[in-house]
Amino acid sequence: MKFLTEQETFWAKEFGNKYINRNKLSDILPKKINLFSEILKSCSPVKKIIEFGSNTGVNLIAINTILPLVKLSAVEINSQAVTHIKKLKLCEKIWNKSMLDFKSKTKYDLSFTSGVLIHINPEYLDVAYKSLYENSKRYILIIEYYNPYPIEIDYRGHKNRLFKRDFAGDIMSKYKNVKLVNYGFKYKSDNNFPLDDVTWFLLEKKSKNLN
Repeated sequence: MKFLTEQETFWAKEFGNKYINRNKLSDILPKKINLFSEILKSCSPVKKIIEFGSNTGVNLIAINTILPLVKLSAVEINSQAVTHIKKLKLCEKIWNKSMLDFKSKTKYDLSFTSGVLIHINPEYLDVAYKSLYENSKRYILIIEYYNPYPIEIDYRGHKNRLFKRDFAGDIMSKYKNVKLVNYGFKYKSDNNFPLDDVTWFLLEKKSKNLN
C-alpha cells in the first residue's frame, strides 16, 4: 500500500499496531454508546453508514447496539485493526485503505470520522474532506478535537502527528450546501461518560434530492 504522507505510514505501521491495545472495549463502549445515542437523535432515519478510520471498530459496535438494522462499512488504514473489525462481523464492506485514497460508487446516509482528521497532514485535509463529502448523500459527522484556529501539538512524544482546527467550519466553507444540524462536547471529567474533550458536529448536505 502506497501512502501520500508520513502520517499515514505512522498509523499503518508499528505505532498504529500498538494503539490497538491501548483502550479496553469494556471501558470505552458505554461512553461511545452514550455519544452516538446523543448524536443520532438529530438524524432522520439512516440505513447505511461508513466510518473512515475505524480502528478496531468500537464506534461501529456502539452504532450497531443502538441501530442494529443499519448497514455499516469501514475504511481503516491499519491491517491489524482491519482483522479485528472483520471478526466483529458487523460490516457490509471493509476496506484496508487510507481515506486519502478511497473511492466508492456507493453513497451512504452518513459518513464520519472520530479522532482521525486530527492526524491527517493539513496539506491533505481537502482530500479527506472530499472523501467525507462525496461518500455521503446526506449527513457528515465530525468527532474530533476542536480549536478555533489551526494548531499543532505533540502527540505522545511525536511531532507532526496531531493537528487541531475547526474541521466542521472548513467543510462548511468548502461546500456551500453543507449546513450545521447539531453539535456537542464530551468532557474528560464527565461523571458517568467521560471522553477525551472531543467536540462533535453533525452536518447535513442540503440538496433537492436526498435519495
